Amino acid sequence: MRDDEHAVSRHWPGPRTVAVVNGKGGAGKTPATVLLSAVFAQYGGAGVLAWDNNQTRGTLGWRTETGAHDRTLLELLPQTQRLLGAHGQSADLAHFVHHQPQEKYDVLRSKPIRLAHENRLSPGDVDAIHAVAAKFYRLIIIDSGNDESDPMWLRMIDLADQIVVATTTRDDHAEAGALLLEALEDRDERSARLARESVVVVSQADPKATAADVADVVSGYESLAREVVRIPFDREMVDGHLRLGALASSSQRAWLSAAAAVARGF
Repeated sequence: MRDDEHAVSRHWPGPRTVAVVNGKGGAGKTPATVLLSAVFAQYGGAGVLAWDNNQTRGTLGWRTETGAHDRTLLELLPQTQRLLGAHGQSADLAHFVHHQPQEKYDVLRSKPIRLAHENRLSPGDVDAIHAVAAKFYRLIIIDSGNDESDPMWLRMIDLADQIVVATTTRDDHAEAGALLLEALEDRDERSARLARESVVVVSQADPKATAADVADVVSGYESLAREVVRIPFDREMVDGHLRLGALASSSQRAWLSAAAAVARGF
């Protein structure tokens, strides 16, 4: 545990970007984004951003606390050049991000009440938002959508230093994550390296899943990823706002292990 705490509390030179991925909805991408952000902020201090890079009704904003406004990345986009300029200040971001007061990280929301075509961003938009995030945050954790052919999703991969595959014990979730890693292996050398150096988080989302069910998924990923981490079932992860401190101690310990696995890849 001390080794894991040391790994996540380290401050590395330069910003790092982590993409949380799986081609199936409900595989645990948003909980992984929230709880990894909370662990890194708790042990490493401020400077962590959770970003909802989702064209189709991303739920990161629904599972985290709302700030003093309702702004999203759509309001941030027109301000990116100003924020990147000499007079841009980190305090200006308070107009656009939603600070999580208990766990000390910020959330950049999408706008899920809008239809996908109204929410659509270009790769250039992703670049602009990432440039602002990298200027003001030491760690950017991106919650992604389910369309792996979307230019916005692909640009996220191009900007990522590391990927985390989130899955449950469901067969379709586990298979989708494995197919995603195989597709990245074939995309280009950089994407292949991200796949080989990935971390897989296997959550027991179904309380009826057995230890053997979890072990089967874990063993299936061990040859595809750098590390595979198990997350036990926890009712606090099912609905509503996600808070690391509300989880059972065994769940908190598992998320610390997951974050340490990510940190070892930086």
